Amino acid sequence: MVAAAGDKQCEVVLVGCGAPKRGMGWYHAVQMLKNKCPSAKLCFIVEPWFMGAVYGDENLAFRADKHRMESLDPIGDHHDESATGPGGPDFAEFQKETEEKHGVQFFKSVKDLPPIAEGKKRLALISGRTADNPRLLTECIEGKIATIYLEKPGAPSVAELQKMKEEADAAGVTVLMGYNKNVCKYVSKAREFASSHDGSHITFVSNNAYENTPESLGECFERNREGMLKNMAIHELALLVSFFDVKVETIEKCEADKEFSSCQTLKGPSGQDFTDFDKIKFTITTKSGKSVSVAADRCGGDVSWAQVDIDGKEVFRHSMPDEEDKANVGVLQKEYPGAMPYFFSQDPDYITVKEKVADFCANGTEPSGIATIDVAIETLRVAEYLTPTLKEQLG
Repeated sequence: MVAAAGDKQCEVVLVGCGAPKRGMGWYHAVQMLKNKCPSAKLCFIVEPWFMGAVYGDENLAFRADKHRMESLDPIGDHHDESATGPGGPDFAEFQKETEEKHGVQFFKSVKDLPPIAEGKKRLALISGRTADNPRLLTECIEGKIATIYLEKPGAPSVAELQKMKEEADAAGVTVLMGYNKNVCKYVSKAREFASSHDGSHITFVSNNAYENTPESLGECFERNREGMLKNMAIHELALLVSFFDVKVETIEKCEADKEFSSCQTLKGPSGQDFTDFDKIKFTITTKSGKSVSVAADRCGGDVSWAQVDIDGKEVFRHSMPDEEDKANVGVLQKEYPGAMPYFFSQDPDYITVKEKVADFCANGTEPSGIATIDVAIETLRVAEYLTPTLKEQLG
């Protein structure tokens, strides 16, 4: 048995699976294998790290999971250790089961994929290490893949993402982004409330559940070395760009909440120092007079929310997960014990984004609400502008 797309489905190649229960790519795979996205049929998985491929001029291993420790040591003769190192045996078991039960084909490289059959449409879902995305996008385009779902932030820098856009445009390839909070219920509920109440001010609050220790945060800083505003809080910046007319050119002022915010320099597992925010809160006012706030806390817990204040008093809040979603979270926790908690709270939104992109690829349906690569470029521009600005304010 070999997995194949049916009527009104596109065949999906997942590029970057990562470790089971840890990698975002793995969770994308799980959702598609359970047929949660009717327009998507997972047919191929490309996993260079655990399958032993070596990539790039630096002779570095592809790190397919942003939630896996990313060593920058040249791997030299040791690349086969990826199969037996942390997560390797779990991935091998997942591969065997997925091949046998679902007929999904596994490859080390995008270049190894079979050609697209006549009449079929192929979607590439790139969920790899941010630094590898420019190369992976090029390989997908060279493989004649016409629709690409790119996980945030897309690339390490604005310049690289802009070049990727130009490359895709020249090839007639559509690139859509995995900014799932653009379709989140708690975001839409807060925006709806604010739009019907004069004087409303929205604050988007994003929390993770890291331990508040130098060891835990140091590991986090090294693994997410692009920095909080290009990583954890990039979703909130995409909301500001998408819905609040925030661009570098439209920002009148940005003010850090110094009482809430914290920026630290900590040692990662490699022994190197990394400086980043462990929590940050700021308010942006645009030249047109719009005002919106963002708060992000690495150690804030498992619940995120959007709140609306009028005259400094909170008048509305909607959380993720809400009461309606908590039952689903409980089911998923039992089904995948030990998996990353945010998989479960954002489960419906991951499905929504994938289905909209797959439906566009397979059937040409307009992917309403899905962020484009243009939004991603502007979001990265804002992140690169805000990071030094906020660090300077915090001293």
